[in-house]
Amino acid sequence: MAKIAFDKDSLETIKKSVQEAESKTSGEIAVAFTRESDNYASYELIFAVICGFVYFTVMMFFTGAIESRLQSMFWDYSVDHLLIFFGFSTFLVMALFYLLANLSFIDRLIVPGKVFRRKVNQRAVRHFMESGTSHTRDRTGILIFISELERRVELLADTGISEKIEQSQWDGIINLIVQGIKDGQMTENLVQAVGQCGNLLAQHFPIQPDDVNELKDGVHILEN
Repeated sequence: MAKIAFDKDSLETIKKSVQEAESKTSGEIAVAFTRESDNYASYELIFAVICGFVYFTVMMFFTGAIESRLQSMFWDYSVDHLLIFFGFSTFLVMALFYLLANLSFIDRLIVPGKVFRRKVNQRAVRHFMESGTSHTRDRTGILIFISELERRVELLADTGISEKIEQSQWDGIINLIVQGIKDGQMTENLVQAVGQCGNLLAQHFPIQPDDVNELKDGVHILEN
């Protein structure tokens, strides 16, 4: 799956799709994107420690050969040289694997899927609150939240909407966005998804004469 990138044209296209969708409904549609919903540092550290332990355990079987090599390198060899070698090399291995664990594909291997799901949901809920999506006049805001590292899309609807539209009706829209990301057609599928959201909202929350735009129409690109 290619790295997600938004250029000026795609951002403008998505913004216009939100404006068009909201022209038919009093509901509000917010779209947000983040590279990752958490840094997962604790899992990366545990992974590095385990790799260091495995390295140390394996190297113990070669203690004789290592000690012989060290004796040939140092005229004043003592057991301290062996201890320093094991300690320093184990630290280097841990540091190397900790750095490697920061790569996205490694994170996807070491972090449990349920943790990804929880962290993305928590970050989506946080943005739902911070962006004002949860404070629209009639409680009719929805948030499409895309988190790249975890490869997850969340769609959150405020209470005014969730009372009338079941989550199952949003699932197809979520799948449409996910498929678009997989196929390298995220902008096209996201525009379709926004349009479908607008149609769903219009059925229950048609546009009102005094309607005002309460949320930013473009994509919120989050730094953390």
